[in-house]
Amino acid sequence: MHFSEGQIPAEYSRHIRIKVAFLLSSLFLVGLVLIFSIGMGPVSISPLAALKTLAGETVSSQFDMIIWNIRLPQALTAVVAGMGLAMAGAVMQAILRNPLGSPFTLGISHAAAFGAAFSVMILDLGTMTSSNVGAVHLNSPYLTTAIAFAFSLIATCIIIAISRLRMARPETMILTGVALGSLFTAGTMFLQYFADDIQLAAMVFWTFGDVARASWAELLLITVVVIGASVWFFLNRWNFNAIEAGDETAKGLGVKVEQVRITGMLVASLVTAVIVSLLGIIGFVGLVCPHVCRRLIGDDYRFLLPGSCLVGGILLLAADTAARLMLAPNVLPVSILTAFMGAPVFIWLIVRSNR
Repeated sequence: MHFSEGQIPAEYSRHIRIKVAFLLSSLFLVGLVLIFSIGMGPVSISPLAALKTLAGETVSSQFDMIIWNIRLPQALTAVVAGMGLAMAGAVMQAILRNPLGSPFTLGISHAAAFGAAFSVMILDLGTMTSSNVGAVHLNSPYLTTAIAFAFSLIATCIIIAISRLRMARPETMILTGVALGSLFTAGTMFLQYFADDIQLAAMVFWTFGDVARASWAELLLITVVVIGASVWFFLNRWNFNAIEAGDETAKGLGVKVEQVRITGMLVASLVTAVIVSLLGIIGFVGLVCPHVCRRLIGDDYRFLLPGSCLVGGILLLAADTAARLMLAPNVLPVSILTAFMGAPVFIWLIVRSNR
């Protein structure tokens, strides 16, 4: 099919408008789900009352306490953590050229969780508390995050080393991730076996990834890291597009492939380590969201990165809201729900790749 000169810009403009419309719709949906999530719980709050409270108007002192101290930090943490995990997954899939790449499937989340457990067990950084943000408190969240990042860096270096082998296929890297996940999970179990009651409770608490444990301080730390990482990711959007076409093509276009690959994995690992060390393991968000966006708006990382970011926020926030309502008044950790949703998608992706 041949196009005249006037048709190509028109088709391209329509192509771009569809993607921009998807991003704007997703942004609106984030706000809509956020208001709905804030109102849901043992104490029901209408959307209008929630909006008035967020605007600074005092509808009820009870509503003020519930929204500002409990539900708003939890909902915002779900949005920011979902964005971070989804972007990390999208970047890993690009720089490793592996559709099954994500912090969870590559074992990086498990490595970071082992680092957090190591800090609780060896450095005694976790203590039992009784508060509205969880039963376990980190004495030094920055040190725990640093240790979690150190162990996730070990897993990242192994993945990068495997990916540089000439005969390394996508399946090889996924199998390496499975092996690393099993290795670090075994290490966490080893620490749990020798832990005392408080240490064991703290480590088991972290195996259930949940955004409810985050306070404003944890939210601030996660937000700073995710915003910084997203800026770097977006600045390298054209590099990711080139690498998707192949290393040789990317090098021919002037992309420093190895530098982008190593730096990208380090930044994605940092995002994962911060989220895991503060919230626990939340699986499959980084795997599912980029593929949802690919099906809807294509592989262009100019739009895939912000699209994955928004879909990740929507998915984790919706999952957290559903987890709070499914067994009310009991609260189900959001990681259980994301695993139930993500496992069938993971199996479908494996079957589809084999076909």
